[in-house]
Amino acid sequence: MLARAQFALTVMFHFVFPAITIGLGLLIAILETLRWRTGREVYDRAAAFWTKLFALTFAVGVATGVVMEFQFGTNWAAYSKFVGDIFGSPLAAEAIFAFFLESAFLGLLLFGGGRISSRLRWFAALMVALGSTLSAFWIVVADSWMQTPAGYTVVDGRARLTDFWAAVFNPSTMPRFIHTVVSAWAVGAFLMVGVAAWFLLRRRHLAVARTSIVLGITVALITSGLMFLTGDMSAREVAHEQQAKFAAMQGLYETTSGADMVIFSLPPAQNPADAFQGPAIVVTRLLSFLSFGSFDAVIKGLQAFPPSNWPPVALTFLAYHNMVVIGTLMLLVMVALAWFAWRRSLTRHPNWLRLAVAVTPLPLIAQQLGWMTAEVGRQPWVVYDVMRTSQGVSTAVSGADVLVSLLLLVVVYAMLGTLWLYLLRREIVHGPEPVTTEVDEEAPVAEHDAARTRRGLTARGA
Repeated sequence: MLARAQFALTVMFHFVFPAITIGLGLLIAILETLRWRTGREVYDRAAAFWTKLFALTFAVGVATGVVMEFQFGTNWAAYSKFVGDIFGSPLAAEAIFAFFLESAFLGLLLFGGGRISSRLRWFAALMVALGSTLSAFWIVVADSWMQTPAGYTVVDGRARLTDFWAAVFNPSTMPRFIHTVVSAWAVGAFLMVGVAAWFLLRRRHLAVARTSIVLGITVALITSGLMFLTGDMSAREVAHEQQAKFAAMQGLYETTSGADMVIFSLPPAQNPADAFQGPAIVVTRLLSFLSFGSFDAVIKGLQAFPPSNWPPVALTFLAYHNMVVIGTLMLLVMVALAWFAWRRSLTRHPNWLRLAVAVTPLPLIAQQLGWMTAEVGRQPWVVYDVMRTSQGVSTAVSGADVLVSLLLLVVVYAMLGTLWLYLLRREIVHGPEPVTTEVDEEAPVAEHDAARTRRGLTARGA
Protein backbone atom coordinates (compact mmCIF):
# COMPACT_ATOMS: atom_id res chain seq x y z
CA MET A 1 0.00 0.00 0.00
CA LEU A 2 2.89 2.38 0.70
CA ALA A 3 4.44 1.61 -2.68
CA ARG A 4 1.09 2.21 -4.35
CA ALA A 5 0.62 5.48 -2.45
CA GLN A 6 4.07 6.66 -3.50
CA PHE A 7 3.45 5.86 -7.15
CA ALA A 8 0.02 7.53 -7.00
CA LEU A 9 1.60 10.68 -5.56
CA THR A 10 4.36 10.88 -8.15
CA VAL A 11 2.24 10.06 -11.18
CA MET A 12 -0.61 12.43 -10.23
CA PHE A 13 1.80 15.28 -9.52
CA HIS A 14 3.81 14.61 -12.66
CA PHE A 15 0.86 14.44 -15.01
CA VAL A 16 -0.13 18.04 -14.26
CA PHE A 17 2.83 19.23 -16.33
CA PRO A 18 2.57 17.07 -19.49
CA ALA A 19 -1.15 17.87 -19.63
CA ILE A 20 -0.40 21.59 -19.68
CA THR A 21 2.43 21.32 -22.22
CA ILE A 22 0.42 19.11 -24.59
CA GLY A 23 -2.38 21.65 -24.52
CA LEU A 24 -0.17 24.72 -24.81
CA GLY A 25 1.83 23.02 -27.56
CA LEU A 26 -1.21 22.99 -29.84
CA LEU A 27 -2.16 26.58 -28.99
CA ILE A 28 1.38 27.89 -29.53
CA ALA A 29 1.50 26.13 -32.91
CA ILE A 30 -1.75 27.89 -33.88
CA LEU A 31 -0.41 31.28 -32.74
CA GLU A 32 2.86 30.74 -34.62
CA THR A 33 0.90 29.81 -37.74
CA LEU A 34 -1.15 33.00 -37.46
CA ARG A 35 2.04 35.03 -36.90
CA TRP A 36 3.75 33.44 -39.90
CA ARG A 37 0.76 33.90 -42.22
CA THR A 38 -0.37 37.39 -41.16
CA GLY A 39 2.82 39.02 -39.88
CA ARG A 40 0.95 40.71 -37.00
CA GLU A 41 3.06 41.51 -33.98
CA VAL A 42 0.24 40.66 -31.57
CA TYR A 43 0.57 37.00 -32.57
CA ASP A 44 4.34 37.24 -32.18
CA ARG A 45 4.03 38.59 -28.64
CA ALA A 46 1.32 36.11 -27.69
CA ALA A 47 3.29 33.13 -29.00
CA ALA A 48 6.46 34.27 -27.18
CA PHE A 49 4.55 34.74 -23.91
CA TRP A 50 2.89 31.32 -23.96
CA THR A 51 6.15 29.66 -25.01
CA LYS A 52 7.75 30.95 -21.79
CA LEU A 53 4.98 29.36 -19.71
CA PHE A 54 5.35 26.17 -21.74
CA ALA A 55 9.11 26.01 -21.12
CA LEU A 56 8.74 26.59 -17.38
CA THR A 57 6.17 23.80 -17.10
CA PHE A 58 8.16 21.48 -19.38
CA ALA A 59 11.23 21.74 -17.12
CA VAL A 60 9.29 20.70 -14.02
CA GLY A 61 7.62 17.87 -15.96
CA VAL A 62 11.00 16.43 -16.95
CA ALA A 63 12.23 16.43 -13.35
CA THR A 64 9.11 14.75 -11.96
CA GLY A 65 8.96 12.21 -14.79
CA VAL A 66 12.42 10.86 -13.98
CA VAL A 67 11.41 10.23 -10.36
CA MET A 68 8.27 8.43 -11.48
CA GLU A 69 10.12 6.03 -13.80
CA PHE A 70 12.82 5.15 -11.23
CA GLN A 71 10.14 3.57 -9.04
CA PHE A 72 9.75 0.69 -11.47
CA GLY A 73 13.19 -0.46 -10.41
CA THR A 74 12.98 0.41 -6.72
CA ASN A 75 9.43 -0.31 -5.56
CA TRP A 76 8.17 -2.57 -8.37
CA ALA A 77 11.10 -4.81 -9.20
CA ALA A 78 8.99 -7.97 -9.54
CA TYR A 79 6.69 -6.21 -11.99
CA SER A 80 9.66 -4.83 -13.94
CA LYS A 81 11.19 -8.28 -14.18
CA PHE A 82 7.94 -9.77 -15.47
CA VAL A 83 7.13 -7.11 -18.10
CA GLY A 84 10.53 -5.52 -18.74
CA ASP A 85 10.84 -6.96 -22.26
CA ILE A 86 7.57 -5.27 -23.21
CA PHE A 87 7.21 -2.26 -20.94
CA GLY A 88 10.67 -0.87 -21.67
CA SER A 89 10.06 -0.50 -25.41
CA PRO A 90 7.42 2.27 -25.32
CA LEU A 91 9.35 4.13 -22.59
CA ALA A 92 12.49 4.05 -24.76
CA ALA A 93 10.46 5.11 -27.81
CA GLU A 94 9.04 8.03 -25.83
CA ALA A 95 12.54 9.26 -25.04
CA ILE A 96 13.98 8.75 -28.53
CA PHE A 97 11.10 9.76 -30.79
CA ALA A 98 9.23 12.29 -28.64
CA PHE A 99 11.23 13.84 -25.80
CA PHE A 100 14.30 14.71 -27.89
CA LEU A 101 12.11 16.10 -30.67
CA GLU A 102 10.15 18.27 -28.26
CA SER A 103 13.13 19.51 -26.24
CA ALA A 104 15.37 20.25 -29.26
CA PHE A 105 12.81 22.37 -31.08
CA LEU A 106 11.72 24.04 -27.84
CA GLY A 107 15.32 25.17 -27.43
CA LEU A 108 15.21 26.53 -30.96
CA LEU A 109 12.02 28.46 -30.16
CA LEU A 110 13.39 29.87 -26.90
CA PHE A 111 16.94 30.73 -27.93
CA GLY A 112 16.66 31.09 -31.71
CA GLY A 113 15.07 34.49 -31.45
CA GLY A 114 15.87 36.61 -34.49
CA ARG A 115 18.59 34.20 -35.58
CA ILE A 116 16.15 31.87 -37.35
CA SER A 117 13.75 32.55 -40.17
CA SER A 118 10.04 33.07 -39.64
CA ARG A 119 9.25 29.79 -41.39
CA LEU A 120 11.74 27.83 -39.29
CA ARG A 121 10.26 29.28 -36.12
CA TRP A 122 6.81 28.17 -37.26
CA PHE A 123 8.15 24.70 -38.07
CA ALA A 124 9.81 24.48 -34.64
CA ALA A 125 6.47 25.25 -32.97
CA LEU A 126 4.81 22.45 -34.96
CA MET A 127 7.54 20.01 -33.92
CA VAL A 128 7.15 20.95 -30.26
CA ALA A 129 3.42 20.26 -30.50
CA LEU A 130 4.08 16.99 -32.33
CA GLY A 131 6.74 15.91 -29.82
CA SER A 132 4.48 16.50 -26.83
CA THR A 133 1.67 14.53 -28.49
CA LEU A 134 3.99 11.65 -29.42
CA SER A 135 5.21 11.58 -25.84
CA ALA A 136 1.63 11.11 -24.68
CA PHE A 137 1.13 8.34 -27.23
CA TRP A 138 4.02 6.17 -26.04
CA ILE A 139 3.18 6.63 -22.36
CA VAL A 140 -0.44 5.72 -23.05
CA VAL A 141 0.79 2.66 -24.98
CA ALA A 142 2.71 1.46 -21.91
CA ASP A 143 -0.21 2.03 -19.58
CA SER A 144 -2.78 0.62 -22.00
CA TRP A 145 -0.83 -2.60 -22.29
CA MET A 146 -1.24 -2.99 -18.52
CA GLN A 147 -4.99 -2.50 -18.99
CA THR A 148 -5.50 -4.76 -22.03
CA PRO A 149 -2.31 -6.79 -22.60
CA ALA A 150 -1.77 -8.14 -26.12
CA GLY A 151 1.02 -9.38 -28.40
CA TYR A 152 2.89 -11.38 -25.75
CA THR A 153 3.42 -14.82 -24.30
CA VAL A 154 4.70 -15.90 -20.89
CA VAL A 155 7.98 -17.82 -21.01
CA ASP A 156 9.86 -18.88 -17.85
CA GLY A 157 7.75 -16.58 -15.72
CA ARG A 158 8.33 -13.50 -17.89
CA ALA A 159 6.18 -11.78 -20.48
CA ARG A 160 7.90 -11.97 -23.87
CA LEU A 161 6.94 -9.77 -26.82
CA THR A 162 5.62 -11.77 -29.79
CA ASP A 163 3.90 -9.05 -31.84
CA PHE A 164 5.14 -5.48 -31.43
CA TRP A 165 2.24 -3.84 -33.26
CA ALA A 166 -0.36 -5.90 -31.43
CA ALA A 167 1.19 -4.76 -28.14
CA VAL A 168 1.34 -1.12 -29.25
CA PHE A 169 -2.18 -1.03 -30.67
CA ASN A 170 -3.77 -3.17 -27.98
CA PRO A 171 -7.57 -2.78 -27.64
CA SER A 172 -7.43 0.23 -25.31
CA THR A 173 -4.54 2.25 -26.81
CA MET A 174 -6.30 4.45 -29.35
CA PRO A 175 -9.49 5.23 -27.36
CA ARG A 176 -7.43 6.17 -24.32
CA PHE A 177 -4.83 8.11 -26.31
CA ILE A 178 -7.42 10.19 -28.15
CA HIS A 179 -9.33 10.94 -24.96
CA THR A 180 -6.12 11.84 -23.10
CA VAL A 181 -4.87 14.21 -25.79
CA VAL A 182 -8.23 15.93 -26.24
CA SER A 183 -8.49 16.47 -22.50
CA ALA A 184 -4.92 17.86 -22.45
CA TRP A 185 -5.85 20.32 -25.20
CA ALA A 186 -8.72 21.40 -22.94
CA VAL A 187 -6.25 21.92 -20.08
CA GLY A 188 -4.13 24.26 -22.19
CA ALA A 189 -7.16 26.10 -23.56
CA PHE A 190 -8.69 26.69 -20.11
CA LEU A 191 -5.33 27.99 -18.86
CA MET A 192 -5.13 30.39 -21.80
CA VAL A 193 -8.70 31.58 -21.20
CA GLY A 194 -8.11 32.04 -17.48
CA VAL A 195 -4.91 34.06 -17.86
CA ALA A 196 -6.35 36.19 -20.67
CA ALA A 197 -9.49 36.87 -18.59
CA TRP A 198 -7.24 37.98 -15.71
CA PHE A 199 -5.48 40.42 -18.05
CA LEU A 200 -8.81 41.79 -19.28
CA LEU A 201 -10.11 42.30 -15.75
CA ARG A 202 -7.01 44.39 -14.99
CA ARG A 203 -6.99 46.17 -18.36
CA ARG A 204 -3.48 44.97 -19.12
CA HIS A 205 -1.92 43.61 -22.33
CA LEU A 206 -5.30 44.01 -24.01
CA ALA A 207 -4.31 43.04 -27.55
CA VAL A 208 -2.65 39.79 -26.46
CA ALA A 209 -5.45 39.12 -23.97
CA ARG A 210 -8.17 39.51 -26.63
CA THR A 211 -6.30 37.32 -29.07
CA SER A 212 -5.60 34.66 -26.46
CA ILE A 213 -9.11 34.55 -25.01
CA VAL A 214 -10.77 34.14 -28.40
CA LEU A 215 -8.39 31.35 -29.38
CA GLY A 216 -8.66 29.74 -25.94
CA ILE A 217 -12.46 29.81 -25.87
CA THR A 218 -12.64 28.35 -29.38
CA VAL A 219 -10.35 25.44 -28.56
CA ALA A 220 -11.88 24.94 -25.10
CA LEU A 221 -15.41 24.79 -26.52
CA ILE A 222 -14.43 22.28 -29.20
CA THR A 223 -12.42 20.07 -26.86
CA SER A 224 -15.06 20.17 -24.11
CA GLY A 225 -17.52 18.73 -26.58
CA LEU A 226 -15.03 16.22 -27.97
CA MET A 227 -14.25 15.00 -24.45
CA PHE A 228 -17.75 13.50 -24.25
CA LEU A 229 -17.39 11.78 -27.63
CA THR A 230 -13.92 10.41 -26.92
CA GLY A 231 -14.92 9.53 -23.35
CA ASP A 232 -17.86 7.53 -24.69
CA MET A 233 -15.50 5.70 -27.02
CA SER A 234 -13.16 4.89 -24.13
CA ALA A 235 -16.03 3.76 -21.90
CA ARG A 236 -17.28 1.40 -24.64
CA GLU A 237 -13.83 -0.18 -24.77
CA VAL A 238 -13.88 -0.68 -20.98
CA ALA A 239 -17.35 -2.25 -21.21
CA HIS A 240 -16.01 -4.81 -23.69
CA GLU A 241 -12.53 -5.46 -22.31
CA GLN A 242 -12.63 -4.76 -18.53
CA GLN A 243 -16.10 -5.71 -17.42
CA ALA A 244 -15.43 -5.79 -13.66
CA LYS A 245 -14.02 -2.25 -13.85
CA PHE A 246 -17.02 -1.12 -15.89
CA ALA A 247 -19.44 -2.59 -13.35
CA ALA A 248 -17.64 -0.71 -10.56
CA MET A 249 -17.74 2.54 -12.55
CA GLN A 250 -21.51 2.17 -12.80
CA GLY A 251 -22.09 0.74 -9.31
CA LEU A 252 -23.76 -2.30 -10.89
CA TYR A 253 -23.81 -5.45 -8.74
CA GLU A 254 -26.19 -7.74 -10.62
CA THR A 255 -25.92 -8.78 -14.25
CA THR A 256 -28.70 -6.86 -15.99
CA SER A 257 -30.40 -6.83 -19.37
CA GLY A 258 -31.33 -3.28 -20.30
CA ALA A 259 -29.17 -1.66 -17.59
CA ASP A 260 -29.98 1.88 -16.46
CA MET A 261 -27.51 4.75 -16.66
CA VAL A 262 -26.90 6.28 -13.23
CA ILE A 263 -26.85 10.07 -13.35
CA PHE A 264 -26.78 10.62 -9.60
CA SER A 265 -26.59 8.20 -6.70
CA LEU A 266 -24.96 7.69 -3.34
CA PRO A 267 -21.63 5.83 -3.71
CA PRO A 268 -22.01 2.04 -3.66
CA ALA A 269 -20.53 -0.15 -0.91
CA GLN A 270 -17.85 -2.78 -1.43
CA ASN A 271 -20.25 -5.37 -0.03
CA PRO A 272 -23.66 -5.16 -1.77
CA ALA A 273 -25.35 -6.27 1.46
CA ASP A 274 -24.19 -3.00 3.04
CA ALA A 275 -25.40 -0.82 0.17
CA PHE A 276 -27.83 1.90 1.19
CA GLN A 277 -30.47 2.49 -1.45
CA GLY A 278 -30.83 6.25 -1.25
CA PRO A 279 -32.20 8.68 -3.83
CA ALA A 280 -30.98 8.15 -7.37
CA ILE A 281 -31.46 9.68 -10.82
CA VAL A 282 -31.22 7.18 -13.67
CA VAL A 283 -32.04 7.00 -17.38
CA THR A 284 -33.78 3.72 -18.09
CA ARG A 285 -31.83 1.19 -20.21
CA LEU A 286 -29.44 3.86 -21.48
CA LEU A 287 -26.30 2.15 -20.18
CA SER A 288 -26.92 -0.95 -22.28
CA PHE A 289 -27.53 1.15 -25.38
CA LEU A 290 -24.44 3.33 -24.97
CA SER A 291 -22.22 0.34 -24.22
CA PHE A 292 -23.37 -2.19 -26.81
CA GLY A 293 -25.78 -0.37 -29.11
CA SER A 294 -28.88 -2.17 -27.86
CA PHE A 295 -31.37 -1.18 -25.17
CA ASP A 296 -31.63 -4.88 -24.22
CA ALA A 297 -27.89 -5.65 -24.08
CA VAL A 298 -26.66 -7.55 -21.04
CA ILE A 299 -24.21 -5.76 -18.71
CA LYS A 300 -22.28 -7.99 -16.33
CA GLY A 301 -22.50 -6.96 -12.69
CA LEU A 302 -19.82 -7.27 -10.04
CA GLN A 303 -21.38 -10.46 -8.70
CA ALA A 304 -20.39 -12.19 -11.95
CA PHE A 305 -16.75 -11.96 -10.75
CA PRO A 306 -15.03 -13.23 -7.59
CA PRO A 307 -15.10 -10.56 -4.87
CA SER A 308 -11.31 -10.84 -4.64
CA ASN A 309 -11.16 -9.45 -8.19
CA TRP A 310 -13.35 -6.42 -7.50
CA PRO A 311 -11.74 -2.99 -7.61
CA PRO A 312 -12.48 -0.45 -4.85
CA VAL A 313 -16.08 0.11 -5.90
CA ALA A 314 -16.94 3.42 -4.21
CA LEU A 315 -13.74 5.20 -5.27
CA THR A 316 -14.02 4.00 -8.88
CA PHE A 317 -17.69 5.03 -9.01
CA LEU A 318 -17.08 8.47 -7.49
CA ALA A 319 -14.04 9.22 -9.67
CA TYR A 320 -15.91 8.34 -12.85
CA HIS A 321 -19.12 10.21 -12.08
CA ASN A 322 -17.40 13.33 -10.76
CA MET A 323 -15.27 13.41 -13.90
CA VAL A 324 -18.48 13.48 -15.95
CA VAL A 325 -19.96 16.21 -13.75
CA ILE A 326 -16.88 18.41 -14.17
CA GLY A 327 -16.82 17.78 -17.92
CA THR A 328 -20.44 18.93 -18.14
CA LEU A 329 -19.67 22.08 -16.16
CA MET A 330 -16.70 22.83 -18.43
CA LEU A 331 -18.88 22.62 -21.53
CA LEU A 332 -21.61 24.84 -20.07
CA VAL A 333 -19.15 27.54 -19.02
CA MET A 334 -17.45 27.59 -22.41
CA VAL A 335 -20.79 27.78 -24.26
CA ALA A 336 -21.63 30.89 -22.22
CA LEU A 337 -18.20 32.47 -22.75
CA ALA A 338 -18.34 31.70 -26.48
CA TRP A 339 -21.70 33.48 -26.68
CA PHE A 340 -20.31 36.64 -25.08
CA ALA A 341 -17.15 36.46 -27.19
CA TRP A 342 -19.22 36.13 -30.37
CA ARG A 343 -21.23 39.20 -29.34
CA ARG A 344 -17.95 41.03 -28.53
CA SER A 345 -19.23 41.82 -25.05
CA LEU A 346 -16.92 39.83 -22.75
CA THR A 347 -15.34 42.92 -21.26
CA ARG A 348 -18.81 44.22 -20.33
CA HIS A 349 -19.43 41.13 -18.16
CA PRO A 350 -16.66 41.09 -15.53
CA ASN A 351 -18.39 38.36 -13.52
CA TRP A 352 -18.07 35.97 -16.44
CA LEU A 353 -14.40 36.89 -16.73
CA ARG A 354 -13.97 36.12 -13.05
CA LEU A 355 -15.69 32.79 -13.60
CA ALA A 356 -13.30 32.09 -16.47
CA VAL A 357 -10.39 32.60 -14.08
CA ALA A 358 -12.01 30.42 -11.41
CA VAL A 359 -12.65 27.43 -13.72
CA THR A 360 -9.08 27.31 -15.03
CA PRO A 361 -8.13 24.12 -13.08
CA LEU A 362 -11.33 22.17 -13.93
CA PRO A 363 -9.84 20.15 -16.84
CA LEU A 364 -6.84 19.19 -14.67
CA ILE A 365 -9.16 17.95 -11.94
CA ALA A 366 -11.22 16.01 -14.49
CA GLN A 367 -8.05 14.42 -15.87
CA GLN A 368 -6.91 13.33 -12.44
CA LEU A 369 -10.33 11.77 -11.81
CA GLY A 370 -10.16 10.05 -15.19
CA TRP A 371 -6.79 8.49 -14.42
CA MET A 372 -8.07 7.52 -10.99
CA THR A 373 -10.99 5.75 -12.64
CA ALA A 374 -8.63 3.88 -14.97
CA GLU A 375 -5.98 2.89 -12.44
CA VAL A 376 -8.07 2.27 -9.32
CA GLY A 377 -10.59 0.45 -11.49
CA ARG A 378 -7.83 -1.86 -12.75
CA GLN A 379 -7.15 -3.15 -9.25
CA PRO A 380 -6.32 -5.71 -7.95
CA TRP A 381 -4.33 -6.23 -11.17
CA VAL A 382 -1.12 -4.51 -12.18
CA VAL A 383 -1.46 -6.30 -15.54
CA TYR A 384 -5.15 -6.94 -16.03
CA ASP A 385 -6.12 -10.57 -15.45
CA VAL A 386 -2.42 -11.57 -15.65
CA MET A 387 -0.46 -10.26 -12.64
CA ARG A 388 -1.84 -8.99 -9.36
CA THR A 389 -0.53 -5.73 -7.91
CA SER A 390 0.62 -7.50 -4.75
CA GLN A 391 2.82 -9.77 -6.89
CA GLY A 392 4.64 -6.87 -8.54
CA VAL A 393 6.08 -5.13 -5.50
CA SER A 394 9.78 -5.29 -4.61
CA THR A 395 10.44 -7.83 -1.87
CA ALA A 396 13.89 -6.44 -1.02
CA VAL A 397 12.56 -2.98 -0.12
CA SER A 398 11.07 -2.67 3.34
CA GLY A 399 7.96 -0.73 4.26
CA ALA A 400 10.10 1.63 6.34
CA ASP A 401 12.25 2.43 3.29
CA VAL A 402 9.18 3.20 1.20
CA LEU A 403 7.69 5.34 3.96
CA VAL A 404 10.84 7.43 4.34
CA SER A 405 11.11 8.01 0.60
CA LEU A 406 7.39 8.79 0.42
CA LEU A 407 7.68 11.45 3.12
CA LEU A 408 10.75 12.93 1.43
CA LEU A 409 8.92 13.07 -1.88
CA VAL A 410 5.99 14.86 -0.25
CA VAL A 411 8.39 17.53 1.05
CA VAL A 412 10.32 17.84 -2.24
CA TYR A 413 7.18 17.94 -4.37
CA ALA A 414 5.60 20.54 -2.10
CA MET A 415 8.68 22.72 -2.58
CA LEU A 416 8.81 22.05 -6.32
CA GLY A 417 5.13 22.75 -6.77
CA THR A 418 5.38 25.96 -4.78
CA LEU A 419 8.39 27.08 -6.83
CA TRP A 420 6.58 26.31 -10.09
CA LEU A 421 3.49 28.26 -9.02
CA TYR A 422 5.64 31.18 -7.88
CA LEU A 423 7.56 31.33 -11.18
CA LEU A 424 4.39 30.83 -13.19
CA ARG A 425 2.67 33.66 -11.34
CA ARG A 426 5.70 35.90 -11.82
CA GLU A 427 5.68 35.31 -15.59
CA ILE A 428 1.94 35.91 -15.78
CA VAL A 429 2.16 39.13 -13.74
CA HIS A 430 4.99 40.30 -15.96
CA GLY A 431 2.92 39.41 -19.01
CA PRO A 432 3.91 39.58 -22.68
CA GLU A 433 6.75 41.81 -23.75
CA PRO A 434 5.55 45.41 -24.21
CA VAL A 435 5.07 46.94 -27.63
CA THR A 436 8.29 48.73 -28.53
CA THR A 437 6.97 50.89 -31.40
CA GLU A 438 4.63 53.87 -31.66
CA VAL A 439 2.29 52.10 -34.09
CA ASP A 440 -0.75 50.10 -33.01
CA GLU A 441 0.24 46.85 -31.32
CA GLU A 442 -2.02 44.85 -33.66
CA ALA A 443 -0.41 46.27 -36.78
CA PRO A 444 1.69 44.05 -39.06
CA VAL A 445 5.28 43.40 -38.08
CA ALA A 446 6.49 45.30 -41.15
CA GLU A 447 4.99 48.52 -39.77
CA HIS A 448 6.82 48.02 -36.48
CA ASP A 449 10.09 47.43 -38.34
CA ALA A 450 9.52 50.62 -40.32
CA ALA A 451 8.88 52.54 -37.11
CA ARG A 452 12.11 51.23 -35.60
CA THR A 453 13.98 52.33 -38.74
CA ARG A 454 12.48 55.83 -38.55
CA ARG A 455 13.55 56.15 -34.92
CA GLY A 456 17.05 55.00 -35.81
CA LEU A 457 17.37 57.58 -38.63
CA THR A 458 16.07 60.33 -36.31
CA ALA A 459 18.62 59.39 -33.66
CA ARG A 460 21.49 59.40 -36.13
CA GLY A 461 20.36 62.76 -37.57
CA ALA A 462 20.30 64.28 -34.12
